[in-house]
Amino acid sequence: MSSSVGPWLEQAAEALEPHLVEVLDRQGGAPKVLREAMRHALLGGGKRLRPALVLACCRWVGGREEDALPGALAVELVHGYSLVHDDLPCMDDDDLRRGRPTVHKAFGEGLAVLAGDALLTLAFEVLARGPAPAERKVAAAAELARAAGAEGMVGGQVMDLEAEGKDCGIEEVEAIHRGKTAALLAASCRIGGLLGGGARERVEVLGRYGEALGLAFQIVDDCLDETSDPRTLGKAAGKDRDHGKATWPGAVGLEAARERAGSLAREAARWIGDRTGVEPEGRILQDLALFVVERNR
Repeated sequence: MSSSVGPWLEQAAEALEPHLVEVLDRQGGAPKVLREAMRHALLGGGKRLRPALVLACCRWVGGREEDALPGALAVELVHGYSLVHDDLPCMDDDDLRRGRPTVHKAFGEGLAVLAGDALLTLAFEVLARGPAPAERKVAAAAELARAAGAEGMVGGQVMDLEAEGKDCGIEEVEAIHRGKTAALLAASCRIGGLLGGGARERVEVLGRYGEALGLAFQIVDDCLDETSDPRTLGKAAGKDRDHGKATWPGAVGLEAARERAGSLAREAARWIGDRTGVEPEGRILQDLALFVVERNR
C-alpha cells in the first residue's frame, strides 16, 4: 500500500476546511445558537473521506475540480447531518464524537435535530449553486437524495434500530451497512464522476468501487468498536455490543470480519485498476481501499 494515502487525506481535509467554514459563514441570517450548533457538528475534525472521494473521482474521469467542489461540500454536509442525528438518544445514543461532546450534549436534543436538518437542506443549496452544467447538478442532486433517503441512509438506520437485540445473520447485517454507510460512500464516488462529466460506464464503475469501499469501511468500524479505545476512536468503544447492535464481528466473528473487509478492499481496488483513468488519481483510489482496512490495526 502506498504510504502517500495518509498525507493525501490530510491535505484534502486541510484544503476543504476553509470552504466548509465559508459555507457556514454564509448562514448569517440564521439564529446564532443554530449557527454555533452547525459549526460544532461540521468543523470538529474528521477524515473528510467522502468529499475527498468526490474530488478524486471527478479528476479520475478527467473533470475539473471546481465543478466538483460544491458536490464535495454537499456530501460532507449530509454526512455531518447524519452523525448529529445518529448520535441522538433515540438513535445510537452517543455522548462523544471526534473526541468532543456530541451536538445534543452540547446544545440540547431539540437544537441538535434542527442543526442536522439545517445541514441536510444546506447541502442541496450548495450543490445547486455550483458552476457545473445544470444537467450534471441535477443528476448529482438526485444521487445524493437517493443515498440519504429511505433506500439509503435513513432506511439503513431504520433496519439498524429494528435489529437491536436480535440474532442477525450476515445478510441482514450487510443490508443495514449498505444503507447506513456504503450508500453515501458510493454516492460520493458517483457524484464526483457525474460532476466531472464522466461517461455512464465510468460513473457505474465508480459506484461499484464506492459500494465495496463503503462495506469494507463499516466492517473495519465494527471491528474497531470491539478492539479499540475511546481515545483512538474519538467516541465511546464497545457500544455496539452493549446496545445489541447488528455487526459483522457479531455475525461471523472478528477474524472472519477482518478477512471480509480485506476481500472487499481488494475488490474495490480492482474496479479502478481494471479500467483506464487519469493518474495519479487511479492509484490513490486503489491505495485508499487498502488504507481503509489497515487503519488503527
